[in-house]
Amino acid sequence: MLRNTILMVLSMFELRKVHARSNPGSLDKNDQFVLFIRWFAWSTIALMATYLLSCYLSYWRGWPTALSLFRDTEADTLVFVQGALYIVAVIIATIFVIRTSDKCTLQSDSAVLNDISSFITRAAFWSVLFVGCVDGVISFLRVEGFLEFFVGIDVTKALARPYNRALYVHVPLCIFGICVALRRKDIDFIWLTLLVVSAELLIVITRFVFSYEQAFMGDLVRFWYAALFLFSSAYTLRTDQHVRVDVVYSTLSQCSRNKVDAIGAVLIGMLFCWTILLLGMWTKSSILIAPILGFEVSQSSFGMYVKYMMAGFLLIFAISMMLQFASALLENVAEYRKRYQV
Repeated sequence: MLRNTILMVLSMFELRKVHARSNPGSLDKNDQFVLFIRWFAWSTIALMATYLLSCYLSYWRGWPTALSLFRDTEADTLVFVQGALYIVAVIIATIFVIRTSDKCTLQSDSAVLNDISSFITRAAFWSVLFVGCVDGVISFLRVEGFLEFFVGIDVTKALARPYNRALYVHVPLCIFGICVALRRKDIDFIWLTLLVVSAELLIVITRFVFSYEQAFMGDLVRFWYAALFLFSSAYTLRTDQHVRVDVVYSTLSQCSRNKVDAIGAVLIGMLFCWTILLLGMWTKSSILIAPILGFEVSQSSFGMYVKYMMAGFLLIFAISMMLQFASALLENVAEYRKRYQV
């Protein structure tokens, strides 16, 4: 199958060469550059998706990692499958770019990546909203001894275990959040900001007026506060609202800014996202994988059971920002070519 796919790609390249010879100028230097930029952007996204899939297969399904191919003299078949996934990902990206060369543009690809990034952040927002509210209520009822009255002693004991809380409460709420994100297209970070302020205000009132404070209240503020900053980063990048402190960039022409933004998206943005993904998910003991695998919770026994999800916030941040940086690369290259009419 892999051999046939490679032959298909090569044959498509040959067809484009024949078309270029019969139509001079149809595949000039600029068109090749556009193809390369589109291929680079989509290949990066494909490799990121493959890396995430590989981590899932390795850490949750027990497959050997692709690195075992270089460590073990007698590698398992699954190791070769893991390695082949990356090759197939690049081939699929290449086929997609070639087949859509006459239909898609840099701007349209940028819009698609924007939409994917927006959906991920919307789904994460709604999931965090629902999980925070429900887990906060459960923690409150549990710490005050009311949970047994509503659900019984057996369910109360089950919800005291992080695995059960994650599987039977958090996962369904996250699925519901994804469904809401599919229906609602707006990004409602302003409401998450309001919730953070409201939760902090509640702590102040209950502490200084009623002398009442529990661990889950601080956990809820940190949970929503971290989500607000990490999930909104991609949206802020898309709207170009990040704070800039510079003495050079503001003096550049728009074309020079496009070049700087395009190069920065690759050398700084994408490289930064890859650093988070690789260092955070390289082994089972890495900073992103270990808390999620172990369903890590706060040190307080009556706090919220969402600390493991906060490790996942960095994963969502890296994925959404990678998509947004790839979109920024395509958009800035398109703007530069438009201004110079190349």
